[in-house]
Amino acid sequence: MIHSMESSLTQLYLHSEAQTRSISPENRTGEKNAGGRAAEGSGAICARDLGVGWKISPSLDIASGECLELANIEGPGCIQHIWMTLTGNTRHLILRFYWDEQDFPSVECPAGDFFASAYTTFSIFRPVVSIPITVNPGNAYNSYWQMPFEHHCRITMENISLENARIYYQITYSLQELNSKIAYFHAQFRRVNPLPYKEVYTIIDNIKGKGQYVGTYLAWGVHNNNWWGEGEVKFYMDGDEYPTICGTGTEDYFCGSYNFENKESRTYQEYCTPYAGVPHIVKPDGLYQSQMRFSMYRWHIVDPIRFSSDLRVTIQALGWRPDGRYLPLQDDIASVAYWYQTLPHNPFPPLPDKDYLEII
Repeated sequence: MIHSMESSLTQLYLHSEAQTRSISPENRTGEKNAGGRAAEGSGAICARDLGVGWKISPSLDIASGECLELANIEGPGCIQHIWMTLTGNTRHLILRFYWDEQDFPSVECPAGDFFASAYTTFSIFRPVVSIPITVNPGNAYNSYWQMPFEHHCRITMENISLENARIYYQITYSLQELNSKIAYFHAQFRRVNPLPYKEVYTIIDNIKGKGQYVGTYLAWGVHNNNWWGEGEVKFYMDGDEYPTICGTGTEDYFCGSYNFENKESRTYQEYCTPYAGVPHIVKPDGLYQSQMRFSMYRWHIVDPIRFSSDLRVTIQALGWRPDGRYLPLQDDIASVAYWYQTLPHNPFPPLPDKDYLEII
């Protein structure tokens, strides 16, 4: 019998044969009856008077240069929720997801960017309140993207920084039979700094297969004064020479308008909604902190962009010249593209090195 992966208020009362499992540092395998049995770990000293079962291993350390396996699951199943909180530079903690023993990861992304939070740090918090991604006080990162797999799932985190890091995490999943028409979750990170003059920024290209594009995250560092978001987002699908879907401006694509401006305060306005938002704006503050930065998400959950054979997504970087002409910008742009597609997928371009990834 094929069981639905859908979970909502209209589905919760329905019986299912799916089995719920969860992986954390207290149960590294997710096996039944295997949690809370650690005899050593980061909480062992604190629980020295209490013994096994009393929060012995709530977290794991990731040494500089180490690649830690977070999950190794035999399917069929579906990742339903990921929660984690981290110490260290989240641009230097690289998440990778591998489906059905593919040689190349289907998700490869710095942890902060994956959770729509490029500009947050251990000491800087900005909430993200949306359907598939939330970031809650204490910098608790949550993903509700549904991620089915037929045979196998492997999730890793690599620490490419010079400092050690610590991760608290929980990955909740179901073991169940899947619909034969499933597509696999993908997420790819890119960054260009600075964008070459008169070039468009490519959010994603070389997607080959059938699927649906479901989201965009942009971390945009503005190198000029004045408004910067006149550029259009374009979707080229299934052999397009010119885009089938062409937006009207950057703030329009992120479901805002007129420069994200609060007309009363005459300044930029942060916002979070279920499907689109600008949750974090770094504004000029003093002599040495003058660069504007914008953290923006757009989820195509009720309006997925469906493609049959190929997909490319781009965005222009446009400001204004004093004489009223557009100014092609040379900004710092990083992105995460989220989509579902059939396997196998094309390998991703190599990630930039540690120094190129870093935001100062």
